[in-house]
Amino acid sequence: MPEPTKKDDGQPEENVAPVSGDAPSENSVEITPKEAKVATKDTEVIVTVTEPEAAVPIPAAEAPQPQPIIIVVTEIEPVEGEVTDTGPIVTEPVENGHNEPEPTRAEKLVEVTEVKEEEPSTSKVPASSLKKSAKTIVTPLKENGSTPKKLSIDLPNDSDPESTRGRKDSVWSLGDGLPPEDIDKQIDTPPLSTLLIERPQGGSITVGGDISFVAKVEAKDLLRKPTIKWFKGKWMDLASKTGKHLQLKESFDRFSKIHTFEMHIIKAKENYAGNYRCEVTYKDKFDSCSFDLEVKEIPEGSQSIDIRSAFKRSSEGQDDAGELDFSGLLKHREHKQEETPDVDVWEILKKARPDEYEKIAFTYGITDLRGLLKRLKKTKKEEKKSEAFAKRLDPAYQADKGGKIRLIVDLADPTVELKWYKNGQEIRPTPKYIFEHKGTQRIMVINNCQMSDDAAYSVTAGEEKCTTELFVKELPVNIVKELEPVKTTVNERIELECEVSEEGAKIKWMKNGVEVPTGVRSRYRVKSEGTKHWLIIDDASKDDTGTYSLMATGGTSQAHVQVDLKPLKILMDLQSVTVLLGQPLKLNCEIYPGNVPGRWYKNGQLIQPNDHINIFHKTKNHNLDIESSTIHDAGDYTFVPEGYTQTLSAKVHIIDPPKVHLEALNVQDNTVTIVAGNKLRLEIPISGEPAPRVVWMKGERVILDTGSRVRAETFADHTSLTIDVTEREDTGNYKIVLQNEAGEDTACVKVKVVDIPDPPEAPLVTDVGGDWCTMTWEPPRYDGGSPILGYFIERKKKQSSRWMRLNFDLCKETTFEPKKMIEGVPYEVRIFAVNAIGVSKPSEPSKSFIPLAVTSEPTMLVVDDVTDNTVTMKWRPPDTIGAAGLDGYQIEYCIEGSKTTHIYDLRKWFSTGGCSCHFVPYAILYFTADEWIPANKELTEKTRYTITGLPVEAKILVRVKAINAAGASAPRTTQHSILVKEVIEPPKIRIPRHLKQTYIRKVGEVVNLVVPFVGKPRPKVNWLKEGQPIEQTISIRNSDCDSIMFIRKAERKHSGKYELSVQVENHIDTAMLDIQIVDLPGPPQAVKIEEVWGNNVALDWSPPKDSGNAPITGYTIQKADKKTMEWYTCVEHYHRTCITISDLVVGNEYFFRIYSENMVGLSENATATKDSALIVKEGLQLKNPQYNDRDFTEPPTFTQPLINTFAIAGYNATLNCSVRANPRPKVIWMKNKITIIDDPRYRMFSNQGVCTLEIRKPSPFDGGVYTCKAVNDLGEAHVDCKLEVKGGFTFFELMKRGVPLHLIDKYMNESKTSEKSESEKKGSN
Repeated sequence: MPEPTKKDDGQPEENVAPVSGDAPSENSVEITPKEAKVATKDTEVIVTVTEPEAAVPIPAAEAPQPQPIIIVVTEIEPVEGEVTDTGPIVTEPVENGHNEPEPTRAEKLVEVTEVKEEEPSTSKVPASSLKKSAKTIVTPLKENGSTPKKLSIDLPNDSDPESTRGRKDSVWSLGDGLPPEDIDKQIDTPPLSTLLIERPQGGSITVGGDISFVAKVEAKDLLRKPTIKWFKGKWMDLASKTGKHLQLKESFDRFSKIHTFEMHIIKAKENYAGNYRCEVTYKDKFDSCSFDLEVKEIPEGSQSIDIRSAFKRSSEGQDDAGELDFSGLLKHREHKQEETPDVDVWEILKKARPDEYEKIAFTYGITDLRGLLKRLKKTKKEEKKSEAFAKRLDPAYQADKGGKIRLIVDLADPTVELKWYKNGQEIRPTPKYIFEHKGTQRIMVINNCQMSDDAAYSVTAGEEKCTTELFVKELPVNIVKELEPVKTTVNERIELECEVSEEGAKIKWMKNGVEVPTGVRSRYRVKSEGTKHWLIIDDASKDDTGTYSLMATGGTSQAHVQVDLKPLKILMDLQSVTVLLGQPLKLNCEIYPGNVPGRWYKNGQLIQPNDHINIFHKTKNHNLDIESSTIHDAGDYTFVPEGYTQTLSAKVHIIDPPKVHLEALNVQDNTVTIVAGNKLRLEIPISGEPAPRVVWMKGERVILDTGSRVRAETFADHTSLTIDVTEREDTGNYKIVLQNEAGEDTACVKVKVVDIPDPPEAPLVTDVGGDWCTMTWEPPRYDGGSPILGYFIERKKKQSSRWMRLNFDLCKETTFEPKKMIEGVPYEVRIFAVNAIGVSKPSEPSKSFIPLAVTSEPTMLVVDDVTDNTVTMKWRPPDTIGAAGLDGYQIEYCIEGSKTTHIYDLRKWFSTGGCSCHFVPYAILYFTADEWIPANKELTEKTRYTITGLPVEAKILVRVKAINAAGASAPRTTQHSILVKEVIEPPKIRIPRHLKQTYIRKVGEVVNLVVPFVGKPRPKVNWLKEGQPIEQTISIRNSDCDSIMFIRKAERKHSGKYELSVQVENHIDTAMLDIQIVDLPGPPQAVKIEEVWGNNVALDWSPPKDSGNAPITGYTIQKADKKTMEWYTCVEHYHRTCITISDLVVGNEYFFRIYSENMVGLSENATATKDSALIVKEGLQLKNPQYNDRDFTEPPTFTQPLINTFAIAGYNATLNCSVRANPRPKVIWMKNKITIIDDPRYRMFSNQGVCTLEIRKPSPFDGGVYTCKAVNDLGEAHVDCKLEVKGGFTFFELMKRGVPLHLIDKYMNESKTSEKSESEKKGSN
């Protein structure tokens, strides 16, 4: 199992790098020597091999065996090879498995984990540790993306020094260091991620190179594909950046169940460098991984290429013509060795002046002058010789675990202060780290090297620094004693013993290629004593059969374990039984061996234990118990011992006496009630085993199954009685008789047939009101066999035939009072009787009647005004006005103290009524009452009336009556007497609540203020502003009770304090109104950049000169990148006049602008900073490259024309084309050379240069020639297409749609012409 390696950020990485290829294949590399290292130009690929005893192949299910590619290396010489192709060389790890090694050699598994680029001065390893191959034999592979590729390299066994063998780690780690107190501690292997089984690794490439990053997710426990996102930095989602330089790919291997996600960067640029992040999500699971990409400029050493051929124009029209084509150079070098150029053009160019470059290029045949200038500009200056170090550290050191290593530097100046660092952290002197001085040499000794010492070390002398890497080698653990095969039976003890070469070594037990669980609850126990290790299984089972292996770092040992069953003996067989229904059922048997489990089957179906069936096993006994048997428990039972072919069988028979289950009817007293005329079907469940014989009887008559209207039927589990059309004579008792060999059972069912009641007699209307009446009726003679539940009442107008239901709840009584009738309209009423069965037929309608009534009395009678001889009264109309309407009002008054005598002669009444009483001579009635005088001779329709001609200081009472055709309503009288005398009321201004505070309006709005007041007689009103008369632009309107100020269009000059005075004789009342007209504020003043540090900018400004006549409530700050000048809001509603803007992007240059804000809104303009703020990374000097501005403007050009289209009538059709232009063109659509404007049948879209015309439900008239025209300042272009609409309309349909006749004639002619042309084409074909 490969261990995770370290990264610069201290996070663990898996020993896997992404595959550099298009096909999603899995590669395995097998190398026969113990270790091989290859150094290439600008790219360092380190291959490390851990040698097991036998090679482990990929399981057949995961990787089918392909044809191998064999590379045989015969020539051995120490060289430093250089290649210019910077693409990563990667493979994927090979899973652990078993494979038979070839008899002539041992193969090794190799994991290439990282491709790392460094500067020429630090990227080379000493030649003694590098070997290069000169001879290669390649066998082709099958072209199958899912077939893994296998690479085999044969090298001599002595191709590398012994000190470099057995390495677990193939990456020179630059991870973070540890504190001094934790340096001696062993670093534990971090746990793997929850989703990612392989995470993308950081890498380095040169400008123009390609690199791939791979992430893998195991899908064995996932129901669907996980979601993956690639980011650069914190927020940039790369899914929207795919194109020529970035490609994202996904694949799925259905054999290994692994999702592979790849990100390919093609022809990288310098700005591609940085931190990247990969995020994987699946439901509630989440995993992420960060990695770095370093993009380096092409080293100066690569200029040894013949630039005269490199900078010639490509004749094949390549995309990268004019730049160095490294892939082309590599391909060329594979076939023929490049000759060294006779003339060093680079040296000539370096010494020449810029004005001589063109002449030199022409002299030496260089046609790509632009590419030459770019290449020359990137040429690095020669590095100065170190002034502090006479001799630097070697690029790398290696030490055995537990050994000692010495790091030596030679100083040019011995007085310079020297500091040592491990992973960036300073190293202090300890017993582990010892510092020595020998002349100008400075030595650091590391004692007892552990795996935690495998890190990057650096030493600083003054301002200079040199670095190295230390690799700690851990010796492999070999197997001394192999595992031995075991063959045993179940329930026996199994011990597997193996011995390794080292005590306390970490080993792993596997079963069939899967790690054996050794937890507390596991069946497996692991024991070790010294170098011996045991795997113990106390109670073996058949599942323990398999191949067990022990894996150590130096090899693997395996053995086969076979567990067989013991022979089966039947001590007691199953017995067939007959059980009465509901009684317990018990089946049991005895077999040997006793601990063998088994399964029970009924009629071939597996029986699972539940609440009804209890299955248990105790030693040799196997039992199946059922406490209460049912009919379904009958059948053939079989017991099958697990792992054996022998079975035990028995039959179970269940018997049951017959029984009628009347409770299933769910009726009271077994009485079934049905409405006459309906169909009755009684289904009664029956039981009995065997099936009983059923007989239905009514009285002494047997009901047969052959009856026409009444019949009885019997089925397997129930019997039924059917009456197709029930009648009143079907009421009675029905008897059911069941018989079988186990017994007899009887039951009775009562059937009751009911019907709706008879209709009641016609109702009588006893009393009539304005909108109501009272009616009574008698109950119906026959109630239908069910009690009367209530009555429904309906009414209708006599002239109408539509009856209206008056009550939705049943009326329980035989009287009812209909309401809400229209006065003056004749009505009729009728009754329905209701029982449990339904509603009877309606009764005969009553005699017609007409409701009519006077109105109610007037309301809210009050005194409106009083003078010396008049009184003004006002009131409101009556709440209820009768059918006769309202003719008018009668006003009467009574002077207090005036009386009148009324005489009533009752003798006429007695004589008319035919009554002869002895007191008839005295039947004259005298009484006195107030004298009411009519105030109006004719009725008045108004609700306000002035009574005139009243005596001064008299007291009167007033009453008002409403008059209509039915008569006068009850009078409405004043509660108190009214004194006829005018009273002076001092003026009082009643300022509304919203005017008691400052009244604020915006400029241009309407100002309409209504100020009510009281006072008698009519007061005089006067307005002043700041003590001066108001302007003529302000309108004032006064009335008896209020004053209105109106400003049609408010201006800021209308702001101020207004004084309103109201005067009645010597009484004056005043009020102050504060009006404020506000406007938008002006922009802030003097916006400037105070300070720039890090990614922060401090801004300062002054408040605006014009606040808009309102307080400034805040400021809005916006920023814009100098490149795009698109403004984005940073802060809103900010109250102070200084702010610090943070989180700015390093390398960008920003402008800022600020809006001021008051209660009206933001200022119309903003004040921007005159200077820009450049965000520079601390510690670096950014040199902005100079670019020539390119003119992107161009006239419109259609990149995708319109296509002739056939559309179906009634279905939407779309026409699409694409246009390229700058500035953005104006798109015009035309039909038959006529511009389409504001036509609802068409919808036009234009998005990213794609122009779309949608025709909604086209008809044949929409066919024709459509044109898309694009116009901008530089020119115009257009494309045409023809649209034909099929599936037209008939002449009748066109007339129905209102189409003009000349258009119909034109359409019919075109249809005939098109049909003829189509028929001619078919005939010619």
